[in-house]
Amino acid sequence: MDAPAVSIRTPDQRIRVFVSSTLRELEPERRAVREAVESLHLAPVMFELGARPHPPRSLYRSYLAQSDVFVGIYGGSYGWVAPGEDVSGLEDEYALSAGMPKLIYVKDGVTREPRLDGLLDRIRNDDDASYKRYGDPQELGDLVRADLAVLLAERFDASRPAAEEPPPQHYDGGRVPAPYSAIVGRGGAIATVRELLDRPDVRLVTLVGPGGIGKSRLAIEVAAEIAKEGADVVFVMLESVRSAEFVPAAIAHELGVRDAGDGPLEDKLVTALEGRRLLLVLDNMEHVLDATAVVMKLISALPELTLLVTSRSPLRVRPERTFEVAPLEVPAEDARPTPETAAGIPSVALFVERARAVRPDFGLTPANCEAVLGICRALDGVPLALELAAARIRTLTPESILQRLGTGLGLLSGGARDLPERQRTLTGTILWSVDLLPASARAALARLAVFTGPFTLAAAEALVGEGALDALDALVESSLVSQRDVGGESVFTLLATVRSFAASLSTQDEWDDARDDHAQYFFGLAHAAAHGLRTGDQGRWLADLTLQRADLASAVGWLTTQGQWDRAAELAWSLYLYLWLGGLLGQVRLWMTRLLDEAAASGESLSSRAEAIALYFTRAVAFWQQQDVDLVGGLTRSAQLFARSGDASGEALALVSAALARLAAPVPDVQGAIGALERSLDCFRAGGDRWGEAMSLVTMGRVLLVAGEGEAAASRFEESLALAGEEGEPLGIAIALHHRGWARMLQDDVDGAAQDFARGLEISAGLSHDEGIAYGLEGLVAVAARHGDVARAGELAGAAEALRQRTGLFNPAVASFHGPVVEALRSGGLGRTFEDGASRGRSLPLTEVLANAHA
Repeated sequence: MDAPAVSIRTPDQRIRVFVSSTLRELEPERRAVREAVESLHLAPVMFELGARPHPPRSLYRSYLAQSDVFVGIYGGSYGWVAPGEDVSGLEDEYALSAGMPKLIYVKDGVTREPRLDGLLDRIRNDDDASYKRYGDPQELGDLVRADLAVLLAERFDASRPAAEEPPPQHYDGGRVPAPYSAIVGRGGAIATVRELLDRPDVRLVTLVGPGGIGKSRLAIEVAAEIAKEGADVVFVMLESVRSAEFVPAAIAHELGVRDAGDGPLEDKLVTALEGRRLLLVLDNMEHVLDATAVVMKLISALPELTLLVTSRSPLRVRPERTFEVAPLEVPAEDARPTPETAAGIPSVALFVERARAVRPDFGLTPANCEAVLGICRALDGVPLALELAAARIRTLTPESILQRLGTGLGLLSGGARDLPERQRTLTGTILWSVDLLPASARAALARLAVFTGPFTLAAAEALVGEGALDALDALVESSLVSQRDVGGESVFTLLATVRSFAASLSTQDEWDDARDDHAQYFFGLAHAAAHGLRTGDQGRWLADLTLQRADLASAVGWLTTQGQWDRAAELAWSLYLYLWLGGLLGQVRLWMTRLLDEAAASGESLSSRAEAIALYFTRAVAFWQQQDVDLVGGLTRSAQLFARSGDASGEALALVSAALARLAAPVPDVQGAIGALERSLDCFRAGGDRWGEAMSLVTMGRVLLVAGEGEAAASRFEESLALAGEEGEPLGIAIALHHRGWARMLQDDVDGAAQDFARGLEISAGLSHDEGIAYGLEGLVAVAARHGDVARAGELAGAAEALRQRTGLFNPAVASFHGPVVEALRSGGLGRTFEDGASRGRSLPLTEVLANAHA
């Protein structure tokens, strides 16, 4: 019944809402609650049955310990009581939630087991719990969404400091990763790095050392300590970034800055971070050192920014202070400590801690102490090597491990002598660990090395085949692959050091075959996503693609370098909606620029369709006029090539972008834009593309709205909303609602406009679509202004401004319908009231802004 010693990572990094219920009985309710929690930008922590290397009771207890809010859903079942236990997991979870805010929901109209009735009686008498009844999953979802919004607002009000200066703004995306295990033997290193970072004259600290020495783990611990003190910290993992040119995009992603390709991304980062006191952690930078210029630009432009970098090599720039991460202390050769005193030696302590993670009854004894000391000496105190060796305690004794390690390390006495000593130790330990695997797991590891980032079981099965799950079980048990839960699904990752070694297990032909299979899998995933993203399942597809974005980029890169330009372009085209929603159009512009360059260098011609896609993505990534790029000409050419290849929808989409480019020109061409949109509408209809038709209609309505034709614009928005509603596609519904809201405002239907803006805002928040959130807030600015609530209008405007600055979503004047409203308020007699509200809105956390807007 004791809590587990090992820290089991929850599947998120945001405010965590633990959801307690029976699993199968209340599956529809669990889905509804998950959607409600995610719609508020919070993270549901939901125990699911699955293949994790921990007992269920240890999992949910560790999850609870790391959660912030408890939501209990109760139907008719009390739940299963495990052998040797007195209560079910359901009751145990509630008992462990003491001290947390609790929201309790009980289903009406069901027959309850007696023990559950007894539990509910006790819950009703708990003064700390909110207790409500519900009828169906939809009602439950609405209750949870509303109650969480109120709870967060109340908690914020109760904890907000009295000082006039508002609390710092935190962005949810770049939180410090939760460690998989406790840190051991690094107290002095943590203190030294903290002292360096606290010095006003130090702007850049680089933790250097060989692979597996613990640089990332030390960075996580330092960053977590600083974040716990209330500082703003963003952690960027560069391990899966293939080249230096994509480093700004990786930083932007964690900061929530959208890369629309409408100018240098580094400039957007500077704008987003201006005036923000921040620790930015760049982890695993050794393979992208050419991005050091980006680091220097940020340091030079942002005096309140401090960077902590981990790298095998220093950056070698003037502001840098380096700290070499040493191995853990090992026992002296002639030392003969007792088990009690040996446990205080850092390398021994780490070995024991990791051994207990796989065999809880393991401990130092007089019989095994000498062997453990020998293991720590043999592995030179290298943390990753110690963890790999400790993982074998499940099946081997310390004496056996020491004996086998001697053989494994000896295998490196030949060609690997040019490696640094500690790197030879680590490589030897990996080799030893791999040699102990069954042949099927070794073969699987070699193929899994093609994955750049996290991968799912389905992706592993596509690469490995039928035995993927068994192979992954063996690799996870051996600590060669790590596993975590994301949204109820197992996700796997290889450390860069292990991946590099695993790649060496394949011949060139085998490696090329694996890369081909990898690209084929992600080509199929993107093709399926093209349809799924246009349905009511849009949110799930967005989450899946975001998780695997590094490998999607890797697949495009592989196809491009292999001359498979049609497939590379097609993969990117299938991801169009994801790239737009995810703020990744700047990255796809780089992909397609490289594709055009590769094709030109080869002297071969692209197919009409591949050229059409490449032209579209290198021109339509922004609707701001760029002096050095012929946007309208390139997009018109793209539309012609789509037509030549028989793709009516592609032709139509290029025409929509060409219309927007005409509107954004220094001298807007309204009639030319309307003509392009009318042709696009005909093409979408000819191709039976209802999603595209809805987008074209809303764009046409937007042009009419700018031209002052409110009634005609409203008609287009109504048509668009009807089409999007029939498809059940959330983004299209939100876009149509936002625009219909402005048409209603122009027709003096303020209440109707408020409903449209609020509903569009709610949908956008559920999709984490920052641009939609900004549009919704800006619409509500006009509503508040019309009601004479100048302070609220200012607060909403300030929040929208802060969101756009933080995410790089800058709107051209022609698309800013709320701009005149804001200018009128600022220049009127109540300008001070408006500005005070705007200042408050810029400082509020987005979660509270959304809760207030919902209220």
